[in-house]
Amino acid sequence: MKNYDFKQVEKEMQNFWNENSIYSFDYESKNEIYSIDTPPPTVSGSLHIGHIFSYTQAEMIARFKRMQGYNVFYPFGFDDNGLPTERLVEKDEGIIAKNLPRSEFIKRCVVTSSKYEKEFKDLWQSLGFSVDWSLQYETINPMVQRISQKSFIRLLKDKKAYMKESPVLWCTECQTSIAQAELETIEKETTFNYVNFQVGEEKLLVATTRPELLYGCVCLFVNPKDDRYIKYIGKNATVPLYDYEIPVLADEKASIDKGSGVVMCATFGDSTDVEWYETHKLPYRKVILPDGTIGESVPLIGGLKVLAARKHIINLLSENGFLIDSENITHTVSVHERCGKEIEIIPSKQWYIDILTNKELFLKAADEINWYPQHMKNRYLLWVENLKWDWCISRQRYFGVPFPIWYCKNCGNVIIADEEMLPVNPIETKPGKICSCGCDEFVPETSVFDTWATSSVTPQINAKWDEENDISDMLLPMSLRTQAHEIIRTWAFYTIVKSLYHTGQIPWKDIMICGFVLAKKGEKISKSKSNSEFSPKLIIENHSADVIRYWAANSKLGSDTFFSIDELTIAKRFITKLWNASKFSISHLQDINLNAHVNLMPVDRWIIDRCTQTTMNARKFLDQYEIGPARHEIDDFFWKDLCDYYIEIVKERLYQPEIHGYEERQSAQYALYYCMLNILKLYAIYVPHITEYIYQEFFRKYENSISLHKLQWETEKSVDDEIIIFGEKLKDIITETRKYKSENALSMKTEIEEVVINTDDKFAELFKQTISDIKACCRAKNIKISVANHS
Repeated sequence: MKNYDFKQVEKEMQNFWNENSIYSFDYESKNEIYSIDTPPPTVSGSLHIGHIFSYTQAEMIARFKRMQGYNVFYPFGFDDNGLPTERLVEKDEGIIAKNLPRSEFIKRCVVTSSKYEKEFKDLWQSLGFSVDWSLQYETINPMVQRISQKSFIRLLKDKKAYMKESPVLWCTECQTSIAQAELETIEKETTFNYVNFQVGEEKLLVATTRPELLYGCVCLFVNPKDDRYIKYIGKNATVPLYDYEIPVLADEKASIDKGSGVVMCATFGDSTDVEWYETHKLPYRKVILPDGTIGESVPLIGGLKVLAARKHIINLLSENGFLIDSENITHTVSVHERCGKEIEIIPSKQWYIDILTNKELFLKAADEINWYPQHMKNRYLLWVENLKWDWCISRQRYFGVPFPIWYCKNCGNVIIADEEMLPVNPIETKPGKICSCGCDEFVPETSVFDTWATSSVTPQINAKWDEENDISDMLLPMSLRTQAHEIIRTWAFYTIVKSLYHTGQIPWKDIMICGFVLAKKGEKISKSKSNSEFSPKLIIENHSADVIRYWAANSKLGSDTFFSIDELTIAKRFITKLWNASKFSISHLQDINLNAHVNLMPVDRWIIDRCTQTTMNARKFLDQYEIGPARHEIDDFFWKDLCDYYIEIVKERLYQPEIHGYEERQSAQYALYYCMLNILKLYAIYVPHITEYIYQEFFRKYENSISLHKLQWETEKSVDDEIIIFGEKLKDIITETRKYKSENALSMKTEIEEVVINTDDKFAELFKQTISDIKACCRAKNIKISVANHS
């Protein structure tokens, strides 16, 4: 075997797999199906090492299940519609969507997403992903749009989707409504402003962080148990600067300890304001517009941006003697996860999916799904328990799946597209029927679905739900969903919602939650944080796909990890070790006769049983999706038992059969062949290129399989405990001998007079049969076996 050149070999192996359809899903197979609901990466920028980490772990599970005999359904998709893609196009092209004709902007989104999808696919293929690319989908393609629109229509007919005008979470930067799950909370410096309101002849001190909303103030609230303010309940207060009256009411949500204990309710400062507005039937006063400016009709601050308005109002309050004190504080604010802008709450007509009335159903579903790691289930439960809003699915954007509806121009009635029309764009198509009122003129819905409204039906997309080639009965529920922990509240939750609503069952049996790669302590590597300076493409070109993959399989599932180029050193050493061990083994296996009857010697029986034991232990870990601990188990066997001990023990037997015996050499050959082939199988899920290459170079001619990756792991379920203990004792003897030579400054090749083995009676015979190997390995003239007397 020549030297290993990863640049040539990895490409060769990828072409070989592709040409021979090694990873194609077999629709005719009788084998049990194992299906994976892979996260379609969002087309929002280039991929970074964090994506490699989580996607590679999932890919290893696909390989593992294939080698356990499953018919693996492993598709890949691209989430290429919605706000993330729009923002990428705006950034890449230096344009603003609203300044272009809608059709022109959508064209640019299609071109950009196609470019990035090719880049993504090339990267996954260069990592040797065992995906069946014939199953690829994009969330903007016609079939997916049809399934997404069908989902909405059926939810609408089942009264689980509805439209209403109400306060909605709004991003003034992206100028669209958003859902609760798209919020992030951050700590921010601000000021608590203590402002005097007038109640009759008395002054009432109110603390607020949002004085720019004074014109929108509709009520003051105090806690009914707060003795300081009971006398004010039911009276009216005058709003400073604006001089109009509002009621003072009691509500237990007013915190006694926060600020002055008197809370200003404005439309709308936060979700508590919305709750009070709805509970107490308060009026609405418009202040903030969708573009983030103060309405022109608002006296004193009309037309200003929020922060400028806040500053101006504080100055006016101070000049007019209303501002009593200002206190610097750090408080938690909600921002839009896509752009980091603080969100506002404004009234708007939007489409929703009802989730609040079925919280118990969603909590119960969590118990039917196996969570790996188990503690991730708590994140889901906490999210569902704390839901405050129904799921807002409409977005005032451009590049997304359109709502398949129109409104009657005469009566405003909602006209739903017939399913046969799907996918449909109501802006370009008429409904093809008249309204029940007789009117045949319609206004199209111009909003698009939230991207999660489509990616939440990935199980249905994979199953081609209600399409001509529907395989739902074969595929649903899917075996596995793999994803990162920060999208439990979005992708996991929304998929569970849609699956329960449409099929009455959970979407998948298992969910595997991966951790993040951190750039520095606590900071996730991401496209938006510009801390992903390591280009995966360059890392693969310079260090190899197998090296990256081996690194990605280093930690416990769900754990975050750090990355630096130095982290790849161990992986490189491993690749070299595997190559050298294979070269050595194959050089001694050229004349192997696999049909010969072999009497295995004790040390050969030990290494075979240790190999079986390693396979059993690795399988247990991998059945729990613990890729890292499984790899460490295999590493332990390969580096220590096989390379450090076994190969050193049998070397002489392999090199010198004329001294140690030809049958004894055959025994070592058999064990070496068995262990090396099974080591390749075990490592195949981690480093598929080098293992396949070694297999093709030698083992393929003896095995009945075109590819290593079509072979199955050994299924032995037990080992001989006695032979395992014997092996450990043998290793101790060799370790002690090496230690003796090291402490006495002797070369390992130095011959020593005698090695004494103290052992129990039951191991004596095994050691006697191994004397020749021990002599050769320890370079000892004599081996003395001393049997302990237990009488």
